[in-house]
Amino acid sequence: MSNGAATRLRRSRGRILAAAAEVFLRHGFLGTNMDAIAEKADVSKQTVYAHFISKEALFIQVVEAMTGEAAHELREGIDEPLDDRPVKEFLLGLAVDQLTVVMTPRLMRLRRMVIGEVDRFPELGQSLYENGPKRSIDRLARAFAHYRLIGQLATPDPVKAATQFNWMLMGAPTNAAMLLGDAGIPDRAEILCHAAETVSIFLCAYGSETAAET
Repeated sequence: MSNGAATRLRRSRGRILAAAAEVFLRHGFLGTNMDAIAEKADVSKQTVYAHFISKEALFIQVVEAMTGEAAHELREGIDEPLDDRPVKEFLLGLAVDQLTVVMTPRLMRLRRMVIGEVDRFPELGQSLYENGPKRSIDRLARAFAHYRLIGQLATPDPVKAATQFNWMLMGAPTNAAMLLGDAGIPDRAEILCHAAETVSIFLCAYGSETAAET
């Protein structure tokens, strides 16, 4: 296959995925058909099927692409350089970034859609978890092991501490957005306030004397 043909195939696939994401998020899995996706992508239905053998296969790809995009935006899974900057500064930055990226109408609609279809597509719940909370917790655990080593955190189990921090941060905002819709999504001021409160509570439990001094 020539480079030009490969490029056209990638672009066609990208248009279909983008169109499918919009249609699925608006109408759900059952309310979506391939004709609507083809029309939105401005391609033939045959082209859609050439890339994705079924609506189910396309749905799975859409969910995995969207969760992967969020993880990439947060740079989760990447071994970021960790230095001796105060743990409070690190946690505040991470908390604000994570809330800002995740607490959006688009990702909350995706979460509701996946939960609604988890019996039909159990692998999607697993994908959402692995690309969402698990990546966040793994990233935090690596950082907490580092901060324990340099004396800024006192936690015998970085993974447990990371789990606790993650759900302290995400639990209430996520539940509000899931149950109340877009009206439950925090604004910038609420994100900053909740992030600061979460970090303060966490450091009361796990901060060492070094962390308190910094």
